[in-house]
Amino acid sequence: MPSAGQRVTYHDTKTAGLQLRITSSGIKTFSVCRRIKGEQPERVTLGRYPDLSIEQARRKAAEVNAAIAEGKNPADFARAAKQEMTLDDLHNEYMSRCAAFNRRPDKPRANYRLYLSGWGKRKLSTIKHEEVDRLHKKIGRVNGTVTANIMLELLHVMFNKAINEWRIWSGENPAHGIKKFPEQSRDRFLQSDELPRFFEAVAEEANETIRDYALISLLTGARRTNVLEMRWQDVSFERAEWRVGMTKNGTPQTVTLSPEALEVLRNRKPQEEAVFVFPGTGKCGHLAEPKKGWTRILERAGIADLRIHDLRRTLGSWQAKTGASLAIIGKSLNHKNQSTTAIYARLDLDPVRQSVNTTTSAMMAAAGVKQTAEVLQMSNNKAA
Repeated sequence: MPSAGQRVTYHDTKTAGLQLRITSSGIKTFSVCRRIKGEQPERVTLGRYPDLSIEQARRKAAEVNAAIAEGKNPADFARAAKQEMTLDDLHNEYMSRCAAFNRRPDKPRANYRLYLSGWGKRKLSTIKHEEVDRLHKKIGRVNGTVTANIMLELLHVMFNKAINEWRIWSGENPAHGIKKFPEQSRDRFLQSDELPRFFEAVAEEANETIRDYALISLLTGARRTNVLEMRWQDVSFERAEWRVGMTKNGTPQTVTLSPEALEVLRNRKPQEEAVFVFPGTGKCGHLAEPKKGWTRILERAGIADLRIHDLRRTLGSWQAKTGASLAIIGKSLNHKNQSTTAIYARLDLDPVRQSVNTTTSAMMAAAGVKQTAEVLQMSNNKAA
């Protein structure tokens, strides 16, 4: 064993240039040291013993010697490998370039942290197709198929952008060709027999913010996040419209407001100036995830397996029940469908408004509500 701060080098007698270097702390490292094109000696590190056996080191050394014989400098490859991006580097690049265009940058950040950050320090070239496939299947078993597909899509997009758009990686996309799990579309919406119980349970909700949020979600059919972020400055009582600046599909939307929806908004319009229609106590300033309030409503109504997003589907389903065309429904819900986009663009809000108003009246009638005021004029007492 060499003295402190020193190292000793042993030369292999079978393979040219192969060395074993031992430090004073006992660390043993294989390397190849050769002069290339008559210049100063270059050292290429192969790996440590015992992770790398002598036979494995000899095989690697033979590959290095073969590259030198072809006029290549293996040390250049080693230096390039050290400079190669890690998965953390790629994700940081992705977030810096794409976060500004993502309405919910917290989602890809959270998905990466939960399911991909374990590979964060790995070089991109070390991430193989087979292990991505295994990870996809594992997440599907443990966390669900939708979550697994979201992870796979994030990894696929990051690599695609690095290869094809940003030109910062010249390797392969390890997520390419992996088949996503089939996802079953939900067709859950409030049925006729559930509407009376639902409206009664909403009317009994002590927290008026949760109560009105549920009503506006149902009466507008807007996406959950858009309703949560609804601002007073975007609501026009005169035109009976709500302007959503950006939706999930990347386009703005003008939501028509039925008389019932307008009544809910008028009742909660504060005297003092306010930003959000549904304010919250968190950092974002608006209501975030009303899970507890939603659970209370469903328990009182005796309704199971209903999500907040299903209220959006409820409006569309009742529009279909009352004879609205698919084009009208698509315009109402701001669906982005390539085959019908041109039709949506030609529609104005008048037929949309008529359909939403008719649908709202039909839902109220099914709920057994004789007058709008019986459901919408509720007490304004606030609950913590």
